[in-house]
Amino acid sequence: MKEAWDVLTSGDEQRITTWVEQFGFWGPFFIVAAMVAQMFLLVINVVALMLVAIIAYGSFWGSIIAITAVVVASSLGYWIGHRIGEAGVTKLIGQKSEKKIVGFVDKYGVWAVMIARISPFLSNDAVSFVAGLARMGYLKFLAATLAGIIPLTVLLAWLGENNQRLKTGLIWVSAVSLVVFIGYIIYDKYIRKK
Repeated sequence: MKEAWDVLTSGDEQRITTWVEQFGFWGPFFIVAAMVAQMFLLVINVVALMLVAIIAYGSFWGSIIAITAVVVASSLGYWIGHRIGEAGVTKLIGQKSEKKIVGFVDKYGVWAVMIARISPFLSNDAVSFVAGLARMGYLKFLAATLAGIIPLTVLLAWLGENNQRLKTGLIWVSAVSLVVFIGYIIYDKYIRKK
């Protein structure tokens, strides 16, 4: 566990990839388990784990593994939020975050989940817990998760072929997703309500 922690939090893509490849057949299961564990550790970035899968297993299989890992972790987060209630979710993500995200999910529903999935810098895990807490329909939640995570994964697979393109691309993806999100909020608050 200590070695896994050191490797996954190192930020060294080559070291992480080499370490994951040593697991052979069990590597994809390790990535899924790491994705689930990161929901509670909040130190390992979801995008970093997706990139590990893509770099270690290639664009196609790595993308399938990354999408599967996100769906498993998100579904688990959803059902945990559904079961443990408001007090439990507050303990997991903090009262301030919980209140903000509950309002966000209540107001924007499926769009909140999609935007959280597609943006590399928004918290995927908190949205999963809160969507379960807010009793969003599981199939709606799953569809929104896939609608956000598939384009991000395809983009990461393309960007991951070149380190410089990856760094620049992640900055652009984050900026564009933030602009789209802010644009949607402005539209919702000022234009649609008129």
